[in-house]
Amino acid sequence: MIPANKYNVSVPRYTSYPPANYFEPMDSTSYLKAIEDSNQVGSKKLSFYFHFPFCRRLCHYCGCNSYMMPQDKSQVARYVDALHHEIDLVAKHLDPTRPISQIHYGGGSPSVLPTSILQELNEHILSLFPKIEKPEIAIECHPGYLSAADWEALCNSHFTRFSIGVQDTDEKVLKAVGRTPSQMPIPEIVSILHAHGATVNTDFLYGLPYQTPDTFVQDIQKTIEVRPERLVTFSYGHVPWVFKRQQVLEKIGLPQPEVKQQMYDKAAQMLHEAGYQSIGLDHFVLPEDELYQALQNGQLYRNFQGYCTRRTTGQVYAFGVTGISQLDSFYAQNTKSIEEYLVATENDTLSTAKGYQLTPEQRIVKEVIERLMCNYRIQWAHIAKDLGITIEQVKAALHYDAVQLQEMADDGIMNLSHEGITMTTEGHPFVRNVAAALDPLMVHTDKKFSKPI
Repeated sequence: MIPANKYNVSVPRYTSYPPANYFEPMDSTSYLKAIEDSNQVGSKKLSFYFHFPFCRRLCHYCGCNSYMMPQDKSQVARYVDALHHEIDLVAKHLDPTRPISQIHYGGGSPSVLPTSILQELNEHILSLFPKIEKPEIAIECHPGYLSAADWEALCNSHFTRFSIGVQDTDEKVLKAVGRTPSQMPIPEIVSILHAHGATVNTDFLYGLPYQTPDTFVQDIQKTIEVRPERLVTFSYGHVPWVFKRQQVLEKIGLPQPEVKQQMYDKAAQMLHEAGYQSIGLDHFVLPEDELYQALQNGQLYRNFQGYCTRRTTGQVYAFGVTGISQLDSFYAQNTKSIEEYLVATENDTLSTAKGYQLTPEQRIVKEVIERLMCNYRIQWAHIAKDLGITIEQVKAALHYDAVQLQEMADDGIMNLSHEGITMTTEGHPFVRNVAAALDPLMVHTDKKFSKPI
């Protein structure tokens, strides 16, 4: 049995490499040059991210860049106008022949916007570039504020995938974390979306106050019965030094790590018995889902918006406050200040505040960690071949401590061989630990991260 307490330590989630807390001050001039360079280097496909920061109510557990919806509706209209303007500011630096493969709306709660506004944003960006066959156009939805008519309208606004933030259905849990319950039963929502041919993922959060393994799997069982294509069990990341609102949950009390692990283990067992397949850290998908096919072919990928396939992923260009663009070897993040974002955009300037330019060695590390996090395995020869370098050069770019890796193998987290590394099924929750063991930036770091469990 894996000694879980030994590995339940602070490690990055690796939604990017390097993680966002390594970003440095950056200006829009550097980002614009990176945009233009991205037309010649990296994937030709375009992935766009829209960040809508407002929520009608802030959940205590939230680790997103979100703010209360302003009472003055003109402020929201001003923000939407800025998004349209930022699209045009970025688009004029992009090759107009590059195709759109993915559009994603996150927040905050983008689904609280009137559907007509979301449709206009989609049509604006879709009018500027061609698109691949069946691009993914996804939106994160808070079911607490959406009626049947709202779901119908969203289906008719170009969206092809819906991420439903269920989190939990127990009223005691939801009240403790300050979240509004779903306005409609989840099965009815899924039925509407499936009737329109949309892909659905239902998102749950475990490790919250008052949750138990039994109550959590009851939620999972009820959701399995309606067969969403994807079901996600996110581990609550407790980082109160970053998000002060999380301190409220400490006062109520959080499940112990071993109880939290039981929630995941029981849910995973139930999902596997129901025919779902594990993807990455926290996704379970039906075998016919595109993500599972990508995993089988080693074509699974991950960005700030979540798991995706090599077919739909592209270089990411983000719009909105705090939005992070992910280019081939460059990151750029917009300011966290809504007013600064609005003023900059209204003055025909991008609001870039932070970013990171990867070194050639870090691009190697990025490739290794991405493959491990997505596919649970890395083969040195394949990586070396794809990057056009030697195996020795791959390992030289890493913090490759053979003794430390062997210890992880002895503990049952992964299998280590001359050919590469393969995570064990039991070791999946600790893939972040293995990635961190290969990461030179983690040597003597003073950065803080959440724990795997």
